[in-house]
Amino acid sequence: MNFNEERRSITHNRSRPRIRLGLMAGAIAAAAGLILSGCSGTSGSSTGGGSNTLTVWHYFSDPNQVKVMTDYADLFQKDNKGITVKNVYVPYDQLDQKLIASAGAKTGPDVVVFNGADASNLALAGTLAPLDAKWSSFADKGQFPESVVHKLNGKTYAVQGYVNLLGLWYNKDILDSLKITPPTTMDELNGALAKVKAAGKSGITLSGLPNSQGEWQAYPWLTAAGFDLSKPSTDALKTGFSTVADWVDKGYLSKEATTWDQTVPFQKFAAGGVAFAENGNWQLATAKSTAKFAYGVAPLPLGGSGKVYLGGEGEGIGAFSKNQDLAWKYLQETYYSSAGQLIALKDSGTIPARADTASNAAVTGDPLVKPFADSIKSMGANYPSDSVPPASVANQQLAGGQAWSSVLGGSSSPSDAAAKYKQALDQLLSAK
Repeated sequence: MNFNEERRSITHNRSRPRIRLGLMAGAIAAAAGLILSGCSGTSGSSTGGGSNTLTVWHYFSDPNQVKVMTDYADLFQKDNKGITVKNVYVPYDQLDQKLIASAGAKTGPDVVVFNGADASNLALAGTLAPLDAKWSSFADKGQFPESVVHKLNGKTYAVQGYVNLLGLWYNKDILDSLKITPPTTMDELNGALAKVKAAGKSGITLSGLPNSQGEWQAYPWLTAAGFDLSKPSTDALKTGFSTVADWVDKGYLSKEATTWDQTVPFQKFAAGGVAFAENGNWQLATAKSTAKFAYGVAPLPLGGSGKVYLGGEGEGIGAFSKNQDLAWKYLQETYYSSAGQLIALKDSGTIPARADTASNAAVTGDPLVKPFADSIKSMGANYPSDSVPPASVANQQLAGGQAWSSVLGGSSSPSDAAAKYKQALDQLLSAK
């Protein structure tokens, strides 16, 4: 799940709540009134316009991400004379419902920018047009890792132009004073945490909420212990949970993490006195404006099996757009182009999904951005996992978050939490 909590454009894109399939019919009825009344904060029709108007639905309210949308509109209109791009804001908690309702009425946007983890549910609800023919003929498709291509039943419905992911932020002043180099292995991290604690400093901050945010932050440490959602192992889960339980027992990590979303841990890190933070690229602006110490970022030290979810917004074409060719041209020239991904990086700190753009000096020359970009290829994993049936995604994330939080809070032992989560996965992964 990308990136302060009110910065909806980035922070929430990793692990937002999903519409459960059983509720979709109700969502259509509940959202019907929204279709009639239009979107909050916009004027004019919210459905696809004529051949010279391209309607783009999004949920961004943060100025940085709104600027991306505006810059994309300007870029496309400049290169396509006579075309008007109409960006339509729909509040995040209404977007999925509104898309489902519009599809029921055979209307909707030309382009939709949504939480990438909702791709399967939106595709199942008939809100997105398949992109197979367009994507297969896209000359640059080889620049995109499979982990950012969202498919359902073999069909492609959305692709992410950029990603948000977790890394290991570190307080360079603390590490330098203790002669610690940024850890590259779990053993090095545990050794560093011990030294930091002995020096009277706090070890690490992260989110331990019992929901999708917690599951998002648990996933790297569990996979580092050998956990694989495609073939879950109780032993691997127990090992992963034992690692973080040990951090709590030894005072490296506060039990209060069970009440922290992904914003609070970074605020505590940015205040100083904490050596490490598991957090994301969306904190770049916060670090720059808040931290009064030297800091850096390294890939999470997860070993050969460790993975990090690749969050971010997915971009697709509305199933009932009358401008699908124009919509595809817009996506190619904005979200999927190298120039467009550099715009998003500059405006809001998102990490380009394209391999060639990730090699651009704007990425490789920035010591805070490069570790995130490097992690995409070496450790990036689909979010949500392809191993989880679309109908089970929300419950899988909830079960994972609850297990993670129970271990950090001390209400469950690593072995009990592992057994409970494994039992839940056995049911959820077999769901049709």
